[in-house]
Amino acid sequence: MTGAAPLAPPTTRVVATREEMHELGIQLAAILRPGDLLVLTGPLGAGKTTLTRGIGEGLQVRGPVTSPTFVLARTHPSLVGGVPLVHVDAYRLSSALELDDLDIDFAGSVVVVEWGSGMLDGVAESWLEVVIERPTGADASDAAAAEDEDELDADEPRTVTITGFGPRWTA
Repeated sequence: MTGAAPLAPPTTRVVATREEMHELGIQLAAILRPGDLLVLTGPLGAGKTTLTRGIGEGLQVRGPVTSPTFVLARTHPSLVGGVPLVHVDAYRLSSALELDDLDIDFAGSVVVVEWGSGMLDGVAESWLEVVIERPTGADASDAAAAEDEDELDADEPRTVTITGFGPRWTA
């Protein structure tokens, strides 16, 4: 991905390694501002958290950025007086009301929601949808059935499609 064109949604990129997914997150952070919402969709092991780590590095937030699966949401304050990153794992949530109960500062943060597709109606008028496809990914319900954890984390090409919705991204 070195030398890739500047990031501007809508875009589709093929990333071959975890390092390239991380770098894509850094590039994505460069266009983000307070109030931006990103919804990440992809199978288990697709690279959603790796992409979010890159966003965190690009925003220069306190880390480490890890999957918030068991705490549901984790806020990473800026180390440089910039925008904080809120990282949400919505897999265990059953509705947008439960997401609202987390009391997230959507207006003053960059909010990244893994597994949030279809759960964010009315939360924001603009958002980025990031869909990550990989050939050997499993959905979260298949996690326990995965025979080889290394297979889920293996470097292999992923197709990342970033689409903007609402006035922020159509302007």
